[in-house]
Amino acid sequence: MKSTACSRRLMCLYCVSLGTEGIMNALASLFKRDGLIEKHQLEGVDPSDRYFNRAILVNRTSSGYAAKIMYEALTVDGQSHPTIAAAVTELVQKLQAFGFSRLRTRANFKGTKYLAEKETWIDYPDRT
Repeated sequence: MKSTACSRRLMCLYCVSLGTEGIMNALASLFKRDGLIEKHQLEGVDPSDRYFNRAILVNRTSSGYAAKIMYEALTVDGQSHPTIAAAVTELVQKLQAFGFSRLRTRANFKGTKYLAEKETWIDYPDRT
């Protein structure tokens, strides 16, 4: 059994049972609970009638998932939702309210895994 001192230089059963590598893995997983977990590609037409392509960043929050996108000087942040799909859909609806159209998305990264553009596009009908 490995013995490692924790940050307060005290020996605790948790530290002893995990060892140095186990402590580092446990800390890394704590930081991954909240933060970026997926990237989605968004394509469409902006209010100036120009085609664009941007990344939607999906973050885990304490109550679910929230999406964010930056387009030129515009940053759009979504609220927390229970599913990733709901978070992305809300972001698309907010962009549509600004005049963006012909929007479609697909997941490109799950964690650090690149999905090689194999995911199916999801099209969002324009507002009428």
